[in-house]
Amino acid sequence: MKKIGIMMMAGAMLVLAACSSSTKVTSSWKDGNSGSLNTRSKVLVMALVAQKEGSLRNSMENEMVLALRAKGYNAVSAYQEYGPQAFRNMNEQRAVRQIRERDIDQVMTIVMLDKSKEKQYVPGRVAYAPYGPYYGRWWGYYNWRFNNIYEPGYYTTNTKYFLESNLYDVKDKKMIYSAQSESFDPPSAARLAVTYSQKIVKDMEKQNLLTSNRR
Repeated sequence: MKKIGIMMMAGAMLVLAACSSSTKVTSSWKDGNSGSLNTRSKVLVMALVAQKEGSLRNSMENEMVLALRAKGYNAVSAYQEYGPQAFRNMNEQRAVRQIRERDIDQVMTIVMLDKSKEKQYVPGRVAYAPYGPYYGRWWGYYNWRFNNIYEPGYYTTNTKYFLESNLYDVKDKKMIYSAQSESFDPPSAARLAVTYSQKIVKDMEKQNLLTSNRR
């Protein structure tokens, strides 16, 4: 019976693992002529998402700033530097002038390309295994069987986020890095921001755009 219990526990763990959220970088690119960023550079992180996703914008900027600072880089949030309406109704010249006034060297944009929902059917299950000792006492059998009766199937709604990050050099006026990612069913905007930032920073290190030097 111990073996049956272990098998049921293992099955439950597999189901939980299958239903857990995940974030992965699906593709990335780095300008071949660009080296690693100087840790003295100032990076402005700017999330571009719909107004109804306001909490996601703040979380994305804050977590990316923290992730870059953890590697020793001088990163700042566009929301903190310029407010919620940063660069709205401005032309390029004025926006660039405001950026240069604050000695910003690179701008990282985080854009939500798409957000989709899909229904998935989770099949029901029934557990059956004779458990001899419980057949002699009604309460023991009832208590065990109550927790192992048939569970009907049901539908669950999963959410997918498709995000893109681009890094631009202000002085050279060119993009030096771009990455696309997919996030599946994050439990919250805050958690999505944490895992996304970690994945992007890790990919930037892989591309030799960031070094691991810390202050």
